[in-house]
Amino acid sequence: MKKVISGPIFVLGDNIDTDQIIPAEYLTLVPSKPDEYEKLGSYALAGLPDSYGKFVVPNSTKTVYPIIVAGENFGCGSSREHAPIALGASGVKAVIAQSYARIFFRNCTATGELYPWESEQRLCDQFQTGQEVSIDSDRNLLINHTLGKTFTLKPLGEVEPVIDAGGIFAYARQTGMISSR
Repeated sequence: MKKVISGPIFVLGDNIDTDQIIPAEYLTLVPSKPDEYEKLGSYALAGLPDSYGKFVVPNSTKTVYPIIVAGENFGCGSSREHAPIALGASGVKAVIAQSYARIFFRNCTATGELYPWESEQRLCDQFQTGQEVSIDSDRNLLINHTLGKTFTLKPLGEVEPVIDAGGIFAYARQTGMISSR
């Protein structure tokens, strides 16, 4: 089954930490409450320096960027699950980074909020925010339509079906590891 994620990208650099992804002052929001989950999305990437521009415009809970391209060590810092949840709540479907902090990658898988692909090469220096791209997950490709270039992504491997299911608990129910009642 072919899965494609398309849209404009938001480009970030290296060492984007969880405080930049979701500042600590918003950690009081409870993602299991639908209205607070939506509100969490409005604060995604609110801790970034102003030089990056606005990821979510004021008075909105959603971003226009379903894909983030970043450099090395994306999601470093604290182990807060709110980081991938805030990005997912804002409408992000995938992050493509050169590398990830292990805990962020694990939290993406556990929550099922977004796909954490790793790029074969450094893309954040070649791409610009707003460029139109598509991710072909079956072929592990990132197509930058604006540049007319295709880039190889590292396969997601065993985490892909877990994220497809909506997270670790949904996957465990789906595969019969735990009861679905």
